[in-house]
This record gives sequence, structure tokens and C-alpha cells, in this order.
Amino acid sequence: MRYAVVIERTPNNCSAYVPDLPGCVATAATVAEVEAEIRAAIRFHIEGLKEDGLPIPAPSATFAYVDTD
Repeated sequence: MRYAVVIERTPNNCSAYVPDLPGCVATAATVAEVEAEIRAAIRFHIEGLKEDGLPIPAPSATFAYVDTD
């Protein structure tokens, strides 16, 4: 499955979250590191849902860049 991931930069680090998986988040020092961390977080999150007998949300979020001009 492919989930949309939002990555945000701050002055001190980067964070990421998955809109289709509430509570699935990661932080790291760089974008590359947070990408690796969120991949691991997604796998961990889905494993936890399976262990708890909960449904795995299907990917539904999409993204687009929007010009403001």
C-alpha cells in the first residue's frame, strides 16, 4: 500500500504524519531521516492494528501543490 505522507520542516527538525493513519508520526533531523522513520512508523502502526484485530485503513489521501499566484 502507498500512503500519503506530510513532511514539515521546522528550524530544529523535520516531522512527518500520515493523514490516513491517525497517530502515525515521526520526527528526525533531516528530511531523508524522517522519511526512513515514517516508513518504519507506518509498518509498526499497521502491525499494531493487525494485532488488535482492527481494520487497516485504505490509503485515500492525495496531495497537490497549489500555486498562490
